[in-house]
Amino acid sequence: GSHDTMTYCLDENSAVSGNESKLVKFLNECMPCIVHPIIMKWSTTQELTVTEQLEAGVRYLDFRIAHKANDPSMNLYFVHMVYTTVTVQDILWEVLRWLETHPQEVVILACRNFDGLTKKLHRLLIACIKEIFQCKLCPRNVSMRSFFPLFLRMMYYTNLHPTVCRRELNLTVMSVELWDNSRDTTFLFSLKEYLMCHLLIFVSEKFFVAGINLTENLRYILTHPFGSLKKMTLQSLPCLKIWIKQQYPGPKKECINIIAGDFIGNDDFVKDVIELNTKI
Repeated sequence: GSHDTMTYCLDENSAVSGNESKLVKFLNECMPCIVHPIIMKWSTTQELTVTEQLEAGVRYLDFRIAHKANDPSMNLYFVHMVYTTVTVQDILWEVLRWLETHPQEVVILACRNFDGLTKKLHRLLIACIKEIFQCKLCPRNVSMRSFFPLFLRMMYYTNLHPTVCRRELNLTVMSVELWDNSRDTTFLFSLKEYLMCHLLIFVSEKFFVAGINLTENLRYILTHPFGSLKKMTLQSLPCLKIWIKQQYPGPKKECINIIAGDFIGNDDFVKDVIELNTKI
């Protein structure tokens, strides 16, 4: 998986998201030439396009969806402190085009945030997803534990999408996620124990997503004027690589189903995650 999938196309001219703190908005308004470039450096978590991520092996896309404040249009964008240059609809069509050329693949779209979305805009989003993906959607109210392996086998052997997927789209929560907000890379060595403690909240027949990403705060940014999220992430990748290789996939509670990270094109991240399947 890729954490904050769409940050590779953040708009340099975008206003700060309405969901950010008043302090960040104030600083950006007072010193935009200084603050905005800093925001861009610490908001970007990916460099590959969504198609390039899919080609690299990513099958879990983390979509943070929002409607721009004071925007009279119905356009929806992605957001991470600032908004993207592309709309949600454009990217959904891009994912569909990739799926049509890779009919044996399954992609999970994790839609979240919904900053500024009214009920009308939320209904528009659901209608857009239904219209674009149609029969490729997972059926509503099915057991993931029983359906998903069968679905994958059916896709692989028949190269067809079951017509049952025409049912109503299920936008309910399908995962329990833990995002570590630490800047200390030593947490990676003890993360297995951390996750094991929190797996008590694991819900049967739902995916468990381990989001391994370091998160800065304002104090850290101010004390690292020449730093960036990419620089901080790349420093932690050797530790992350060790942790990934220690994991086990599968249906048991101590297993991890999805691992989502930043800058997934670096240091064989995707390759290391996929290779965990050889343990099954």
